[in-house]
Amino acid sequence: MSLLRLLLNAPHVFLPLAVLLLYSVIAHEVAHGWCARLFGDETAARYGRLTLNPLSHLNLTGTLMLFLVGFGWAKPVPVNYANLKPIRLGVFCVALAGCATNILIAAGAIYVQQGHLVRADSIFSAILPIVARINIMLGAFNLIPIPPLDGSKILMSFLPDGAQRSLAWLERYGFAMLILLLFTGWLNPLIALTERFIYSVLGLLLSLFR
Repeated sequence: MSLLRLLLNAPHVFLPLAVLLLYSVIAHEVAHGWCARLFGDETAARYGRLTLNPLSHLNLTGTLMLFLVGFGWAKPVPVNYANLKPIRLGVFCVALAGCATNILIAAGAIYVQQGHLVRADSIFSAILPIVARINIMLGAFNLIPIPPLDGSKILMSFLPDGAQRSLAWLERYGFAMLILLLFTGWLNPLIALTERFIYSVLGLLLSLFR
């Protein structure tokens, strides 16, 4: 999904959509930082990363990818996992916080859309389904258990120390592995499976407000 076409064909739709999507990736990172703080790590706070100011978070490559292919990223929030107490629960929660934030954003967008809280002919009626879809994609992609994605940290929180070190060692090759797997399409079945899981979670969340 190339959102840059909207810039040429419907700039009045693209601009508010761009703001919502950029804040989706920013909220993902800020959630990591705030959750880490709850478990005792102040690293993100010391680096000024617990703010929603986009200048503190945006990554040029990640932003371009967001609008070119439908998923992207901000600068990772620094976390010192050694400061988390209890460490395994802390690692699990900090890693999950970003994906959970994207799922909640998607749930909010779907709820507003389906609850008819915006007019059918408004810009937001066109934007909200895209916001929901891309946040689901962001959540699904980040849950993949390949370093440095959040899914690898979630997996680490359940592994014995030796297996954790092996997975951490893979992180130096993780980005190259992800690019290869994405462009070969080998990750598509896993992403699709994760998306179906997220849609199930969303269905459960939205059913609570019906």
